[in-house]
Amino acid sequence: MTGLSDDEFENILSIQNKCTRLNLNENVYGTFAEIGAGQETVRHFFRADNPKGTIAKTLSAYDKDFSDAIYGLDPQNRYVTLRRLKRMIDYEAELIEQRLSRKKYPNKLFFSYANTVATIDWAKKYKGHGWLGIKFQKEPKQAYSEIILHVQFHENNASQQQISLGVMGVNLIYAAFYQSEDPKVLIEKLYDHLSKDKIEIDSINFTGPVFKDVDNRLMSLQLVKEGITEAVMFSPEGNNILPANVLYKKNILTLRGSFRPVTNLNLNMYVKSRKLFMEQEQVDPDKTVIIFEMTLNNLKSEGNDEINEKDFLDRADLLCASGQTVMISNFQEYYKVVEYFAQHTKKELGLVMGVDNLIDIFNEKYYRHLSGGILEAFGKLFFKSLKVYLYPMRDEKTGKIINSKNLKVHPRVKELYKFFTDNGKVIDIEDYDEEYLDIHPRKVYEMIHEGNEDWQKMVPGLTAKMIKENDMFSKEKASQN
Repeated sequence: MTGLSDDEFENILSIQNKCTRLNLNENVYGTFAEIGAGQETVRHFFRADNPKGTIAKTLSAYDKDFSDAIYGLDPQNRYVTLRRLKRMIDYEAELIEQRLSRKKYPNKLFFSYANTVATIDWAKKYKGHGWLGIKFQKEPKQAYSEIILHVQFHENNASQQQISLGVMGVNLIYAAFYQSEDPKVLIEKLYDHLSKDKIEIDSINFTGPVFKDVDNRLMSLQLVKEGITEAVMFSPEGNNILPANVLYKKNILTLRGSFRPVTNLNLNMYVKSRKLFMEQEQVDPDKTVIIFEMTLNNLKSEGNDEINEKDFLDRADLLCASGQTVMISNFQEYYKVVEYFAQHTKKELGLVMGVDNLIDIFNEKYYRHLSGGILEAFGKLFFKSLKVYLYPMRDEKTGKIINSKNLKVHPRVKELYKFFTDNGKVIDIEDYDEEYLDIHPRKVYEMIHEGNEDWQKMVPGLTAKMIKENDMFSKEKASQN
């Protein structure tokens, strides 16, 4: 909770006052189910005035057998999962509807809050994580809406993690009933009385009638923009997905770009690099994920620090339609994205990039903030299982094809570059389509703006069709935020 003015700080209700307001609301009524290590949320409501006004039932199933008896066995015998959380809030919402007559309580707004959490282990090897969510009504008899989020703990003490979770749980319930008109504000309010470096939300989804106009991809983007998390992901279907679930023990091939729009060049880079990556003996296609990454910088327009949401959704729609898993990150430097992936897997990693990007990586100015400079960054970047798949470029002045063997880096880093190429860390994509070397994504975007129909020859057929049918990247819409 940083960057607040004195007035804003004064206007933040205390946790006790939030609970008291909910307890005194004669219509808000529901259940609390907290399993595993997360047993703190309902405690705040009991300590506030009039807890009987809000609490219909509390459940604390710490024993796994009790939890299984109530909510059923998980097919993978796991407890801290989205599946378990969904089962909890669905089951408890059904139960409250069965047990409390609408004739007796015609104006009640029912809710079920739940969390399933594992805090830090005794060896402090795993920091802990959890799911929490609420299923709630804003009007009597209304279909339920849901807010579900996943958190990572960063505190080094289990009791501190539990306290932070309890605070966030209260913030979530309060925000659902009093601050749900604007989901962006709601996300901000989840951190009332909390620091972002203590507990990290890395996935959030809003569903139901209260959020019928919400695009959850924008909510993912909001998490990264606000510095709540460093990276978020969504599936080809456009659903927010938990990065850890996608990346865990997987081989990962990543293509970074602006994708404004996806061009034949992007597609060729993807197809050719995937072929090379999959040919490695140690790469199992069934345990491999391919990610199209956009950074916050990629999403910003030239000369504008703001991100145009319509423009972002246009790009996301095109990538999703082509069946891609998309990651939005705040990793400006490549070594940071490699570090991020290395937290989730020890298998093979591949970065797909063009010659200009590789030359840029060897620019020392990007690493002056590191005590070890470029050597420290490259120690993190080129760790044991990473390879760069390099797509060539054509020199606009000479027409010469430039690849890893003839590109020029600064003399100071020439030997460093040679070390990595000699050790097989940079792989040339040789089976490329030369006609695509003349495609420049920025020019394609400008041609769309100018109404030059030639852009259609430079993008995949489905992309061209979607751009025309949905009026994507138009001048008028690009100027709107």
